[in-house]
Amino acid sequence: MMNRISPSRTGVAFALALAVMTAVPACKKAEKDDAKTDKIEAVPVEVTAVRTDSVSNSFSGTAPLEAKGEAQVVAKTSGVARQVLFEEGQFVRAGQTMVRLESDRQRLQVQQASAQVEKLQRDYARAEALAREQLIARSDLDRIRFELANARSTLNLAQLELSYTNVTAPISGTVASRSIKTGNFVQISSPIYRIVSSQLLEAVINVPEAEKSKLQVGLPVQMTVDAMPGQTFEGRISRIAPVVDSGSGTFRAVAAFPGGVGLQPGMFGRLSVAFDQHNNAMLVPRAALLEGEQNSAVFVVRNGKAVRAPITTGYSQGEWIEVRSGITTQDRVITAGKAAVRDGMPVTVLAPAAPQTTAPSPATR
Repeated sequence: MMNRISPSRTGVAFALALAVMTAVPACKKAEKDDAKTDKIEAVPVEVTAVRTDSVSNSFSGTAPLEAKGEAQVVAKTSGVARQVLFEEGQFVRAGQTMVRLESDRQRLQVQQASAQVEKLQRDYARAEALAREQLIARSDLDRIRFELANARSTLNLAQLELSYTNVTAPISGTVASRSIKTGNFVQISSPIYRIVSSQLLEAVINVPEAEKSKLQVGLPVQMTVDAMPGQTFEGRISRIAPVVDSGSGTFRAVAAFPGGVGLQPGMFGRLSVAFDQHNNAMLVPRAALLEGEQNSAVFVVRNGKAVRAPITTGYSQGEWIEVRSGITTQDRVITAGKAAVRDGMPVTVLAPAAPQTTAPSPATR
């Protein structure tokens, strides 16, 4: 008797065969996906080593340099300039004669007043002798004495006017400008020279009111000027205004710098006042900070992979930021290519570009 195959067994066998045929391609696809995952290409990046240096909390501003000692030389009398004795750039001491004006009229006034004083002195001497003999009234003697005193005052005034014909320097310093020439007529109180003393120079800076509690007299100030690139000049805060300007929200501070080191009045200075300084601070480029992060973070390269490192920042100085915690001095931070990097992704560090060398140009004859 022949055995008959049950329909149920036939269905089970068909289902098993179908499952095996379906599972084999699925396994191959999973293996391919795993292979793709294992072959993620490293992202090329540029890195910068963490460096240590001093960083400070400072305020920067600009201001022109002004001479602390400056004076206008003016004429106290009028007249024609007979001699102009100093030129721009020359040094003059206080009290030296700089201009001689015509003095003929003043000399005649002195002679006239002197003659009047001499006459009244003789009259007074005769009146005294007559008064002792009681030959003149006491009132006549007093009148002559008062006239003599008045004549002496007139003589002193004439001599003072004569001295004004020699225009002298009120301070010691360098002649910055000259306004007249020999033969010019000089009016009373008209400026003739401008003298500046470069022994001490000052720069007035306007500081935000938020910094008022930090700024103190005596704090060091560093300054650079366009006229002397590459040089830094040291000064000190000498004065601080006691009030804040309500319109600008700033207060005035004066920084003093010693003269005689090439600085001149009128130079434009860039000043930096350091309130606080941290030595041996860890610094990273500002370009290493991750953008769009709520808290500060950087990518560091460790074992060939990018590792996101949250950091605590401190002071900033130009293009460098102080890092107080989160990384070490042995780390290298990613500065370029970080937009394509994710935490834990393999990276390839690019070597820094070699500086280009320019072939020397042929000599000209």
